[in-house]
Amino acid sequence: MKIRSKEKALIIGIYAAMILILAGAVLFYQKVERTPLVPDDGTEFARAVVLEVTSEEPAREGIDAGNQQLRLKITSGNHKGEIVEGSSMNGYLYGAYCEEGTKVIVRLSEYDGSVAASVYNYDRELPILLIVVFFLAMMWLVGGKRGIHSITALVFTFVLILALYIPLMYIGCSPFLAAVFCVALITSLSILLIGGITRKSLCAIIGTVAGVVAAGVIALIFGKAAHISGNNVENIETLVYIGQNTKLNISEMLFSGILISSLGAVMDVAMSVSSALTEISEKSPGISRKELFGSGMQIGRDMIGTMSNTLILAYVGSSINTLMIIYAYQYSTHQVFGMYSIGIEIMQSLSGTLGIILTVPFVSAVSAYAMHKKK
Repeated sequence: MKIRSKEKALIIGIYAAMILILAGAVLFYQKVERTPLVPDDGTEFARAVVLEVTSEEPAREGIDAGNQQLRLKITSGNHKGEIVEGSSMNGYLYGAYCEEGTKVIVRLSEYDGSVAASVYNYDRELPILLIVVFFLAMMWLVGGKRGIHSITALVFTFVLILALYIPLMYIGCSPFLAAVFCVALITSLSILLIGGITRKSLCAIIGTVAGVVAAGVIALIFGKAAHISGNNVENIETLVYIGQNTKLNISEMLFSGILISSLGAVMDVAMSVSSALTEISEKSPGISRKELFGSGMQIGRDMIGTMSNTLILAYVGSSINTLMIIYAYQYSTHQVFGMYSIGIEIMQSLSGTLGIILTVPFVSAVSAYAMHKKK
């Protein structure tokens, strides 16, 4: 009974710490003053439903994507309940092909008391909400109590990134240091929630932070050698404009993102190795530190292959469009390796994987030292 009451008290304490940190992060988020980058011209985005397609111009091949004139009923915002005339250009990224009853997001502009509407895109809020709810429900039903803890850790991570990591970079903090700080918070509370305040958890936390920081440092070194920085990414014009009006350090953003993206895989490896060494030390109290370290390395070797594939394939999947363009246009080898996009993908995938690889000796060494028991 005492053990269970201690576990409950520990869980309550960790949840309380998470709530306090999230409350502080949200308060910080609200206090940050953001420079207006778009003039306030009365433009508003709102939800709407198509009442009628009044006219339609079919797409002309190779020229445009077609145009529709619509009657729309606004269902949110300042003009909720109003019926307005609008248009929709059915493009690949913006607009929508509308029929009666289609739910859309519209851009509203007001001139001389009249409201003009143009369809921005389909209304995807309900499908997104449903799949998120289904995902959380499956984690709960399949994972049970641990699933609830996993959901809590996931929500904590998501909110902390949006409410703390992004604003810290916005106000001029080093993106790399902001990422390290957030990684340390996320790792500590997530692992403590799952493993409790034990040597196993402490070793996993130290190994995770060390592995993630190693991935970032390797990326920085590679970027310096290959002349790659955060200024070579997509949407750089928009980021430069933001940087000119804020204190954002654009060049470090790319490398700080590597810390965040590799965190999940590195944490998994660190916790698995630490848990295995804890079990070994409990079953074999007389085992030496050298033997514990060797066992950790052997366990880690079995994990490196699969986890490395997981991370690399994730990056390959995200760059599949670029790979198809390279294949179709038959780029030469020199041209391919000279592309910034390819260099960035290689840097991200390999530095993240090296973070996983280096986590194994880090956590093995820390665990061997912490869990060794003298006869």
